[in-house]
Order: sequence, then structure tokens, then C-alpha cells
Amino acid sequence: MKQLIEESERAGIWSLMSGVFPENEVSIYIHLKEGFRIVGTREKIAKLHGVWRDTVLLQRRSTIVGID
Repeated sequence: MKQLIEESERAGIWSLMSGVFPENEVSIYIHLKEGFRIVGTREKIAKLHGVWRDTVLLQRRSTIVGID
């Protein structure tokens, strides 16, 4: 994840978004630890095994790109 963040900032990308199934608490924890924040829930946005699922929407804004 750290490499993805570093490479995105080198490329001038100031915001990263991620969608995670709500029960994937480990993934949510890792995202939060790396500076992401929960910005909402997308309802019935992903289909898994024929069932529409919600995802938690996380966002990380760069602290070095796009701050001017």
C-alpha cells in the first residue's frame, strides 16, 4: 500500500479511492492506518456470487500533491 501511495504521488495524483466489503475489517484497518478515511457506503454496488453487496468507500488525499 505504501508503494502505491508513493507512486501515485510521484504521478501527481492527489486522491486515492478504495471500495471494501464491510466485513473485511482487516482491510479497512490497513486503509485507515495508511491515512485513508471512510467517506461513505455504496449500497448494492458490487455483485458477488449473484448477490448485490455494499462496499465501504475510503479516500486518501495526499499531503504533498494538490495542496496549493
